[in-house]
Amino acid sequence: MEYKRSTRVSLKAHPSFNEKWLQHQIVSDVELLGLGDLAVKDVERRQPRAGRLDLLLSDSESNTRYEVEIQLGATDESHIIRTLEYWDTERRRFPQYEHVAVIVAEEVTGRFLNVINLFNQAIPLIAIQISALDVDGVLTLTATRVLDLALPAPEEEDEPGQETDRGYWQQKSTPELVALTDRILGIANMNGPRFSLKYNKHYIGVQRDGVTDNFVTFRPRKKYVFWELRVERTDELDARLEGAGLNVLTYEKRWGKYRIQLVPSDLERHESLLIELIRLAQGLPVEPLEGMPSM
Repeated sequence: MEYKRSTRVSLKAHPSFNEKWLQHQIVSDVELLGLGDLAVKDVERRQPRAGRLDLLLSDSESNTRYEVEIQLGATDESHIIRTLEYWDTERRRFPQYEHVAVIVAEEVTGRFLNVINLFNQAIPLIAIQISALDVDGVLTLTATRVLDLALPAPEEEDEPGQETDRGYWQQKSTPELVALTDRILGIANMNGPRFSLKYNKHYIGVQRDGVTDNFVTFRPRKKYVFWELRVERTDELDARLEGAGLNVLTYEKRWGKYRIQLVPSDLERHESLLIELIRLAQGLPVEPLEGMPSM
């Protein structure tokens, strides 16, 4: 291959390029950001209070949305604050998705990289530095991820002081939906070991003899329960779930879990299938059930 020397081009200082131009290039080639093969969910997405989110990108497989803010030149305080505000607004409006804030700028300075890194400890945040290069009269763009997502702590571990009790979840959700977690746990206990619920601030987990074993977790809301179970994904199982009419929200590849939205009536309508799912999550063999093919 022939070598060509490149020259850095400042988009902010250039008379022919602006933020809209850069936004268009990203929309035309989303993989430019290095975040994967994402779908463009929205452009210039209006926010309820004020302002517009530059880009909303979506990964349907991991049930993740990326709130992307673009800035020419170097990062500044307003850019960082705006990015975090839009991320927070979207995650509150659509809690069924995972949300990641993304800052895109021509220059992520050392000072603001330190500030962003502090936020990154508590907020899923990615910083991308995008550069325009002139290569023998041809303009090209290259993106470098200067700050990646912090590695998540193991789901089984809550920070000290994060454990709660049943009353906390009954108030946050409803007694009826918290009782639904008892009924599902009862199915798990049919298989031998005696499990109990462990009430944490962000989810209800499962333990056995005081030791965490989160093969299933629950996140009760006001009208339904987000039920997550650790099961290997297969085309056959996807077809079974779809055919049964269970409200499967996504399969989270990072954790190897299905996320299903349950209401109390699902236990009666899908009892046999739920029993199979729980046995799979426990790593137990699935016995053929009457009238239903085994998985």
